[in-house]
Amino acid sequence: MAWNCLPCCIGSLPHTDPARAVDLVLEKLTSIPIWPQLPNRGFQENMYAQFATRLPGVNIDNARNKLQVDLRDYDPEAIYTAILSDDVDWFSMEKDNFSGFHELMSRSLPESLVAVKGQVTGPVSLGLQMIDQDDKPVIYDEAYGEIVRKNLNLMARWQERELSRKCPRTIIFLDEPYLSLIGTPFASVSGQDATAWINEVVEGLEGTKGLHCCANTDWPMVMATDIDLLSFDAYDYGHTIALYPEEAARFLEKGGAFAWGIIPNNEETIASEDVPSIVRRAEEAFRGLIDKGIDEDLLLRRSILTPQCGLSGLDESTCARVLDLLNKVSEELRARHSLD
Repeated sequence: MAWNCLPCCIGSLPHTDPARAVDLVLEKLTSIPIWPQLPNRGFQENMYAQFATRLPGVNIDNARNKLQVDLRDYDPEAIYTAILSDDVDWFSMEKDNFSGFHELMSRSLPESLVAVKGQVTGPVSLGLQMIDQDDKPVIYDEAYGEIVRKNLNLMARWQERELSRKCPRTIIFLDEPYLSLIGTPFASVSGQDATAWINEVVEGLEGTKGLHCCANTDWPMVMATDIDLLSFDAYDYGHTIALYPEEAARFLEKGGAFAWGIIPNNEETIASEDVPSIVRRAEEAFRGLIDKGIDEDLLLRRSILTPQCGLSGLDESTCARVLDLLNKVSEELRARHSLD
């Protein structure tokens, strides 16, 4: 799939009004619109709480912004029945937790549409953020960890099916901010397990399967998974991909693509950048791989541009400026390299 440095976004926006959020998406992201996550509406729309709603025994504590389950006392019968019968509809995304999704689905999408993007929280990050009765992450409980992964897989498949009704070409990202902790004392998870869990969650998805990690991580491990699109913070960590040219070449050769998070997502840094400075930074990041033998045309055609990470920490006007900058950088790079 040729993405030609088109602009897209990670997921979260700062808005509390889903109509205003989707208005912005449809104004600024006309090629690859997203459904916006709106965590400023409350913890129920936090990326972890959203994808825990179907989990058995979960206590979504809105007052303390906490997800907890007593592993000694939960009833898995309903979710196991849905899993074993492959009942995708049981895993639908409810409006109370996914207002941005439902708002986007109620709209007509732009004629210039190339694909539509959605996201689920990844199994490593959700497993580490959800705790048991002893404040231990549920990722370390074999039985419950499997439930978490099956739940994410079926929620992703339901979401992909619904989005495909708006556009036949879909992208579903796993958002994995805590993947950067793999191999540290904060996440006693092997790379082999992380790979298997990621593959389990994307299994059965028919469109483009992406993964976003907003810090440095084990990129060869990620590129060896079943994903098609790797999204990363290229503004701060663009040089790290260039450390693995052989793995990057294999990833591209098997049809993979990169989403370069080249637009800063904090207000102070945004104020110090403009289109020429970001274009230079993007070209330097691309050059890191091109100078090590990656075909330039292939790399650029297999690239998307995004902000570093989500935008929910900004105010609405700054968020709009980020998307304007994103679009102008994309336009400049596409013109400079004659990308269709």
